[in-house]
Amino acid sequence: MSSPHGDGAVPPGDAPYEEYVLSVGVGPHPLPWPEDARYDLELLASGDRRNVLDEYRYWTVEAIVADLDTKRRPLHVAIQNWEHDFNIGSIVRTANAFNVAGVHILGRRRWNKRGALVTDRYLDVYHHASVADMAAWFAERDIPIVGVDNLPGSRPLETTALPERVCLLFGSEGPGLTDEAVAACTYLVAIGQSGSTRSINAGAAAAIAMYAWGLRWISTDLSSG
Repeated sequence: MSSPHGDGAVPPGDAPYEEYVLSVGVGPHPLPWPEDARYDLELLASGDRRNVLDEYRYWTVEAIVADLDTKRRPLHVAIQNWEHDFNIGSIVRTANAFNVAGVHILGRRRWNKRGALVTDRYLDVYHHASVADMAAWFAERDIPIVGVDNLPGSRPLETTALPERVCLLFGSEGPGLTDEAVAACTYLVAIGQSGSTRSINAGAAAAIAMYAWGLRWISTDLSSG
């Protein structure tokens, strides 16, 4: 479920949703209301229960997007969508947290948005029907594609200096990147593992990779704009 105007969290346990949603965010704005076009009159009147930063409380979605557009990171994230992967929504949500320049859906146009919790409203989401289309889009902008998969020849993510302007490409849960997608990459990186499982959950792997990029290219305060 989502709260009014989206971005709500799912209530823990068996707590009624109506009761839980009233416990997050803020209530109606006290009078007098701010006279600023960025504010949503309905939210000012009823409260803002969305999962947004305090600085964006009561703002319209359009106003939030406009502000985010002034400080987008030069990181792009691409995801192969061959199997209607539930992890895509989670990856989009993480991409929103890093305020990436764009999210690219490769393959099927329709993707599972449940895990995104409406965060796709705050991002530019592109669709590419084929690997060739995606590769051409990034080639025109001189942005390298780096695949994230634990395949032979992959460089260790932990010791690889990712470029600032880059697209991190993730495969579907289970099969990972297709051979065609691998061929479109400048190189591959893999997350170091020492356990028995072959691979990390795709959503978790994407979060780790974005964080690794951020360690190099974002100031020490990763929550800063």
